[in-house]
Amino acid sequence: MSAALAVTALLLTAGCSSGGGDPRYGTATSSGSAGTATGSSSPSGEPAAQVPPAKGTVKVLRTVTEGLKTPWGLAPLPDGNLLVSSRDDGTITRITEKTGRKTELGTVSGVSPAGEGGLLGIALSPDYASDHMIYAYFTSASDNRIVRMLYDEKKPAGEQLGAPDTIFKGIPKGYIHNGGRIAFGPDGMLYAGTGESGQRGLAQDKKSLGGKILRLTPEGDPAPGNPFPNSPVYTYGHRNVQGLAWDSKQRLFASEFGQDTWDELNTIAPGDDYGWPNAEGKGNDPKYHNPITQWHTDDASPSGIAYAEGSIWMAGLKGQRLWRIPLDGTKASAAPQAFLTGEYGRLRTVVSAGGDKLWLVTSNTDGRGTPKSGDDRILELQVS
Repeated sequence: MSAALAVTALLLTAGCSSGGGDPRYGTATSSGSAGTATGSSSPSGEPAAQVPPAKGTVKVLRTVTEGLKTPWGLAPLPDGNLLVSSRDDGTITRITEKTGRKTELGTVSGVSPAGEGGLLGIALSPDYASDHMIYAYFTSASDNRIVRMLYDEKKPAGEQLGAPDTIFKGIPKGYIHNGGRIAFGPDGMLYAGTGESGQRGLAQDKKSLGGKILRLTPEGDPAPGNPFPNSPVYTYGHRNVQGLAWDSKQRLFASEFGQDTWDELNTIAPGDDYGWPNAEGKGNDPKYHNPITQWHTDDASPSGIAYAEGSIWMAGLKGQRLWRIPLDGTKASAAPQAFLTGEYGRLRTVVSAGGDKLWLVTSNTDGRGTPKSGDDRILELQVS
């Protein structure tokens, strides 16, 4: 068995001792630096899960940079600086973390922005230290696709991106519901959230790439251990997946746009059906995987998510707020708590900055916000 397959098998078959109760998620304990014990030990004799307090805090430490145009994806570099993608300009820009200085790496060729499509999520290669590759999900003239590009910071500004190498294509595109979030998981595989592009039936069609979470090798092949043979599909029945994040026990969570009633935060189990278009939000049909929590669309319209201090943190676009969802295993341990409501407008992306810090990206220049002088921006937050 290959190393990658061995890791995958471990992630898919690890048993639970408490909390989530489903072996597909891996071990079910969850911890943060702040928390209270749920008990002295589990039935297996291991320490019981720690859960964060029901109420948390958010402190805005500073504005890192401002004056961004349609920022979408964010990728922290090993040196502490940040890469941000512009959906409509199709560019990637490096932000000097200490000063906020912006340096354009270059334009990603082939991007065809329209509506919710354009240059969307970005991620660094798992081997970035040696290969200096940036991965990007973007809308082309014909589809949504994933590419990788060499980043050579020794070249002049504007010329630091190599030609895109397409590793995966054929994801349905539309004026709406293009998905776009990509992230490398703890197993070294590339996960991508896609939308059903406004064609509802694609979400339930396991042969379609729309309305799915995909799991790929870094080369773009279906990852070993996927639930459907020779398929990149990891889960299906999604409307428009916008956020991906793993907790400290390597369990995957995803945020998803609802239609008119319920937005969702889901725990992700390989092979499961998340219901769209037959179900929106929580229901009673055991065929469909229920969300761990849900919001009215005016309060959320969720985009990026991150894990920190025992909670999932979720950026809201229409809701214009940052949601905190404290976890107990794969369940919410308390009601979601809102922060920054209306203070910074639409919130697009949130990324862990290590420990109790987060990077937060606003989205007021995306055609649906009300831009102010200096917006959009990246904020540094301290959370608990």
